[in-house]
Amino acid sequence: MSRAYRAPKRTILCIDDDNAILTYERSLLESSGYSVLTSASAQQGLKLAMKSQPDAVVLDYHMPEMTGHEVAAAIKKRRPEILIVMFSGSEIPEETFKLADAVVPKTEAIGHLLRTVTQLCNRSSPS
Repeated sequence: MSRAYRAPKRTILCIDDDNAILTYERSLLESSGYSVLTSASAQQGLKLAMKSQPDAVVLDYHMPEMTGHEVAAAIKKRRPEILIVMFSGSEIPEETFKLADAVVPKTEAIGHLLRTVTQLCNRSSPS
C-alpha cells in the first residue's frame, strides 16, 4: 500500500505504576502499528497527555499519587476528545465507568485490550 493511502499512525499513552504492565502494553500496541508513550507516574502521565496529544490513554485505576479516575477527569476537563480506556486489576467505582470511554479488566487483557483500543480509535476516526 502506498504511503499516500495509509491512515495516520495513532498514538496511545499508557499510564500504569507497574513497569511490567507498561512493557506488555507497549509490546502489544506497537506490534499492531500504534505509536506508544508510557508513564509509570500519574502526574507525569497527565503532563504527557496534555503536551503529546495522544488519541487514547490506557490508564490504570489504582496508582499511588492519584487514582485513574482523578487522572481521567483532569484529562477530560482539558482535552475531552482524548479517549480513555480504564485498565484495572480490581473493581472500580460506577462513577469511573461513566467517565471512561471503555473499561478493560487486567484479567482480560489478552483478549480485550487491543480490540477495545482499536474499536475506540476506529470509531473516533473522521469519516
